[in-house]
Amino acid sequence: MKNSAKNIAGTVKALIAPVADELGYLLWDVEYVKEGARMILRVTIDSEEGITIDDCERMHRTIDPILDEADPIESAYYLEVSSPGIERDLKTDEHLRHCEGQKVEFRLYAPIDGAKSFLGRLGSFTEDSVTLLTEKEERVFARSAVSKIRTVFEFDD
Repeated sequence: MKNSAKNIAGTVKALIAPVADELGYLLWDVEYVKEGARMILRVTIDSEEGITIDDCERMHRTIDPILDEADPIESAYYLEVSSPGIERDLKTDEHLRHCEGQKVEFRLYAPIDGAKSFLGRLGSFTEDSVTLLTEKEERVFARSAVSKIRTVFEFDD
């Protein structure tokens, strides 16, 4: 039986989360995706100090033998370790908690009041809803209506 990409990502996440923690990193995300003809296992790490290329290399070298031994992926793949960047997608409750109060963009599946994109600060959230704080108001959106939440970096003028 073939494992789905989501199951593989979950299995890998469980395998390497303790390693990321031990090295002082937050395991931001694990994705197993097809890009072109390649299958890529993308591990994204973060830390309060930010992530450098040396951090990515350190994590890569540490998890590579663990993944080789556990062998959670039957076919050939490329392992990538990276940072989530300054502007990042918020996919989980942990991501939302980590970025509460930051400037974000909400993108919706269908327009509300003629707009599919809203900017503001990330407010509170529940299992069913998420709050966007703007200068004028507090807007609560059903999580099922939100296609993407992404942080927005504010450049100094």
